[in-house]
Amino acid sequence: MASLRSASPKLRHYFGENYIPQVCEALLCGLLVTCPPYPLRYLEEMIITIMKNGLESLLWDLCIDPSMKPKIQRLSETYLEQLFGLDDQLVSIKLMIKACTFYTGHLVKIHFCTWKDIAKPHTYENEFLAEKVERAMKYHNYRLQKYVFHHWIFYSKVSLGNSIVFAAAAAPPSLSKASAASCSPSSRRRRSGIFFYLSLRDVVTCGQVCHSWKLMIQASSLWNGVDFSLVKDMITDKYIVSALQRWRLNVLRLNFHGCLLQLKTLKYVSLCKNLQELSVSDCPTLTDESMRYISEGCPGVLYLNLSNTTITNRTIRLLPRHFQNLQKLSLAYCRKFTDKGLQYLNLGNGCHKLIYLDLSGCTQISVQGFRSIANSCTGIMHLTINDMPTLTDSCVKALVEKCPRIASVVFIGAPHISNCAFKALSTCNLRKIRFEGNKRITDACFKFINKCYPNISHIYMVDKGITDASLKSLSPLKKLTVLNLANCVRIGDIGLKQFLDGPVSTRIRELNLSNCILSDASIVKLSERCPNLNYLSLQNCEHLTDLGIRYILNIYSLVLVDLSGTDISNEGLMILSRHKKLKELCLSECYKITNFGIQAFCKGSLILEHLDVSYCPQLSDEIIKPVAIYCINLTYLSIAGCPKITDSAMELLSAKCHYLHVLDISGCVLLTDQMLEDLQIGCRQLRILKMQYCRLISKEAAKKMSSVVQQQEYSPDDPPLWFGYDCKGEPLTKQHYTAPVKDSESTGQQSTYSSEEEAVMTFSCQQENKKSRTWQLHLMHVFLLAGSQQCKQAANPLLIVISTTNVSKYIISSNNHD
Repeated sequence: MASLRSASPKLRHYFGENYIPQVCEALLCGLLVTCPPYPLRYLEEMIITIMKNGLESLLWDLCIDPSMKPKIQRLSETYLEQLFGLDDQLVSIKLMIKACTFYTGHLVKIHFCTWKDIAKPHTYENEFLAEKVERAMKYHNYRLQKYVFHHWIFYSKVSLGNSIVFAAAAAPPSLSKASAASCSPSSRRRRSGIFFYLSLRDVVTCGQVCHSWKLMIQASSLWNGVDFSLVKDMITDKYIVSALQRWRLNVLRLNFHGCLLQLKTLKYVSLCKNLQELSVSDCPTLTDESMRYISEGCPGVLYLNLSNTTITNRTIRLLPRHFQNLQKLSLAYCRKFTDKGLQYLNLGNGCHKLIYLDLSGCTQISVQGFRSIANSCTGIMHLTINDMPTLTDSCVKALVEKCPRIASVVFIGAPHISNCAFKALSTCNLRKIRFEGNKRITDACFKFINKCYPNISHIYMVDKGITDASLKSLSPLKKLTVLNLANCVRIGDIGLKQFLDGPVSTRIRELNLSNCILSDASIVKLSERCPNLNYLSLQNCEHLTDLGIRYILNIYSLVLVDLSGTDISNEGLMILSRHKKLKELCLSECYKITNFGIQAFCKGSLILEHLDVSYCPQLSDEIIKPVAIYCINLTYLSIAGCPKITDSAMELLSAKCHYLHVLDISGCVLLTDQMLEDLQIGCRQLRILKMQYCRLISKEAAKKMSSVVQQQEYSPDDPPLWFGYDCKGEPLTKQHYTAPVKDSESTGQQSTYSSEEEAVMTFSCQQENKKSRTWQLHLMHVFLLAGSQQCKQAANPLLIVISTTNVSKYIISSNNHD
């Protein structure tokens, strides 16, 4: 019998009148403390003792030996009164004293204030009366002005309506119908719908244009989602509080990413009772106390992003109690909660409705923590665990045992995951897999995929251990649409042919084969077997020629092509210009293309939206003119590492490309502050601007530009040596390379680092005329392990600069793949 709260009053009266809870409590406490060897005989003796002493004087510790009695503070007459539902209220002596003290103090305060008001002489009555009269006059005048203003508005509307009627009567029939349609409610709704596509800053700016626009932006549906992260550098807590108070019943989505908010401001989030999505990621001021207020006021939250915050186990404990409908949770890089906090997820109703969980960077979680997650979040479907060097196969097994509905997993930067993890995931119906940085994955893993995951649609595997046999195992998959095998340097034409011979070829839409050993034969096979291919990346496929580019034209559905680091020339660009559906093209580090090739391509690509010609130092201002004239819908342009671009070209670009959102001009050393002024005038929709190594652009101009764009990267330093040119845009000579080498030799084996932390190393190339490229991972490991002594023994040393701060970005490649 767990409780008598729902029992009949007669039975409850019987239990209370005969002291049954007190008797049970005394006997149970005696058994728990003394632990007698013969419990039945002990109970018989204690019942006789209770009958002798009487029930009125019965205490809970009557059956305990005085030397073994614990010192426990009593909360009520008996602890079992709460169990049997006979208690009215649990009040301790300390709480009673505190309540009496507060009550008496409150009475004293009330009586003292009343006495003070009566006893105080009325010396300032005349002044108080004058202030009241003045406030009354102001209020009276305000009412009169409001009355007159409303009558004037009504008269203006009537006059305007009459003029519209007379104009419509005098106008032709077609014109009168168009005017009436423009004034209809549906037309006003269409005009107000335009504001849904604007950011918060633009909406507020539009409200200052006129009275009609101000009324339009006050539509409740316009404030369902508020993104404060876009204006975090200029908005204050005062305006955030004002917006939350006004639209608290309409707000459904809030984004405070990176905002520096006070505790008082975060408390006002609890006013949004209908809130469904909340993101407070990267908020340094978020604490467990502020999350307590939010959880108590917003029980309907479905999506919660707490990534990179300082929350502890206290916040984890709030999740199952208050966010019972939570479906998406991100705890990425929150390192202050422990395995004990994850045990709280099973409290109350638990988080059984959770379908998405992000635990990236939470290295403090052990196998026991994953077991706690599995016990409380059995409905997880999407799992993301990145940057987790402590993640092992045992952690995955502990999670999969209780979570059979997992459909997608993302493990990036988890080097200890092996094929055993895939074997454990075989019980789930996986549809998306993304593994990167897992050196223990082999071809046997892909055989598992073929047998156990017939419905898989997305595969991301970036691992050098994958060979052609893996592609052959994937060929029978009929629902695979996205395949990313970038940096799998052991995959060649044979493996791709075996993959495309299967039924998967007709369904594939995205294919990334960067750094694979492919030739023109693979492009021929792609054009024959992939009619629905939209995205194709052949980055750093050195054996690809212009002949293979010709067969890309036969893939009619292709929208995006990445040919960075290939040997494509002007002829290939002229061929590619005949593909009328291309919207994105990447030509980074293509040293054989010239201004003429870019001009020919732009003339035939009028719908181009994304163009990347970065690190092509041979290009000049002549490429900007065709881009600005023919590609007016361009939204992304990267000309980083092109030192010949000047202000005059950027002026033309700003005058034509008004839809530009992202611009990268890093390393364009000839650009000045005038370029930024042109961008502010012409490119009003610019959101992201990268200006690394632009020494002629002043800090004042960059700071002024930062208030215009949402994201900006700026550095006035000289370009690093791996750019291939100096601060004036001139190509580097052999003297530029050898000077740092002498310094390093004079210091022995110790390496010297500059302000950019660049380590100068030497490497032997078989072909001195072949330019080194920067995209193959295996050669980077060779450089780091070889040491400086092996490099000095080279016959024709070529200096290569590797930035230790961005090793993953600047990776050297060569023809020798062994």
